[in-house]
Amino acid sequence: MNKSIKIIINWVIGPLLAAWLFYSLYNQVKQQQGIYDSILLIKQAPFGKQAPLFWLIVVLAFCNWGLESRKWQILINRLYPIKFFTAIKSVLSGVALSLNTPNRIGEYVGRVLFVQEGKRLQAVSLSVVGGIAQLTITMLMGTLGLVVIITQMVDGEQLMGLSKIWLRTFTLFSFLGTTFLSLFFFKLSWLIRLIDKLPFAQKVEKYINILENFDVKILLRLLFLSFLRYIIFVLQYVLMFKLLNVQVDFWQGFWAITVLFWVLAVVPTIAIAELGIRGKFAVALLNLYSNNIIGIIGTTFGIWFINLFIPAIIGSSLILGKKIFKEK
Repeated sequence: MNKSIKIIINWVIGPLLAAWLFYSLYNQVKQQQGIYDSILLIKQAPFGKQAPLFWLIVVLAFCNWGLESRKWQILINRLYPIKFFTAIKSVLSGVALSLNTPNRIGEYVGRVLFVQEGKRLQAVSLSVVGGIAQLTITMLMGTLGLVVIITQMVDGEQLMGLSKIWLRTFTLFSFLGTTFLSLFFFKLSWLIRLIDKLPFAQKVEKYINILENFDVKILLRLLFLSFLRYIIFVLQYVLMFKLLNVQVDFWQGFWAITVLFWVLAVVPTIAIAELGIRGKFAVALLNLYSNNIIGIIGTTFGIWFINLFIPAIIGSSLILGKKIFKEK
């Protein structure tokens, strides 16, 4: 790439991108329904008798992104060794760009900013592998959550406006989808063979051939880290329910949140808009157990703010100071 173009990207496009991210985050959060009531609840959370619960949730957020960074480090090590701190910066930058793109596809772009030039397109394919690992766990746990909730529902009761028959149908399709995705995850070489048959295969082959190097041991490690991260995320919700006086027992809250994550995974959204969607679906799910709507919405906002908004602010700052291309 021409040196002058690289300078423009580094010193003009990069700062403008970061400024747009900061403005977008502020503007979108301000427009969310019921945001001020949620903010009042969260402002009180760090203080008082139950403050340790709040700070435990914050600590779990660090664990959450630490696990994701370790996953990313394992993936990029297939290309070249990177430090854990570099993996953290890469992941946080991905969070920043993901919040303004449909189904978080901007996450791939954000992550590769901290990858060596010449290896960034290969890194995108590695990021897809990490995403498939997390999605597999999300669908598996969501399917189990649907089974648990359906068995607890009485005749005539509905969940999100759906009867037991429809819920059983969705559960069946979810099980089939999870099975297919799991087989695909452990047989990534099938993807290579499929693409090899396409007309443009030679153009992309060198970027995806790295997927053939994954053995079962590495894939199981990725699934295990994804599972730990998932459990932490669900636990944060359950703790926030307790903190904001949403009267739901541990297991009811646990399985309801697994279904919430399942819904968010299959419904096309822009992540910044997930705050409103999370709130709506969480109320619909938790209405089976609690009528504390303000507490439920406050929970979704609090977890979103701690787990996504704050990391996105940090990631935007990292993008602001990042030279996307080397000038030499």
